[in-house]
Amino acid sequence: MPRRGGRSRGGSVRRQGPVTISIEGLDRLTAQIEDLPPEIRQACFKALRESAEAVIAEVKGKVKVDSRNLQTSVKARYQNTKLRAEVGWWDQDDGYSVYQEFGTKKMPANPSLGPALEMERNRIGDRVKTEVRKVLP
Repeated sequence: MPRRGGRSRGGSVRRQGPVTISIEGLDRLTAQIEDLPPEIRQACFKALRESAEAVIAEVKGKVKVDSRNLQTSVKARYQNTKLRAEVGWWDQDDGYSVYQEFGTKKMPANPSLGPALEMERNRIGDRVKTEVRKVLP
């Protein structure tokens, strides 16, 4: 039976929900993107898709491999209208991914998604520039 503080007697962490990252100014940026011509928006989406795929590839190369479940089930979900991508694990069978990413009292963290996102954060700007330049006259 779980004790207060979210830890059970076995030392595991009780999952509280998905991990989210907030970016300040995103609403303003989204509004500005919506005003762009369709070909520029499409170029931005292509860069976003490339970034999401790069994160997936990095995670697959770094995630701890026992059954290969986390390696094969990491996926991206896209919202074209908002130029938004989410990368992670959403199947019920993948609930233990949070324990791998952040560790437990008895198991050290073995992060793969966080470092992959951090690496791509430094690259996405160049991806957008490259794709937008391709469609500009």
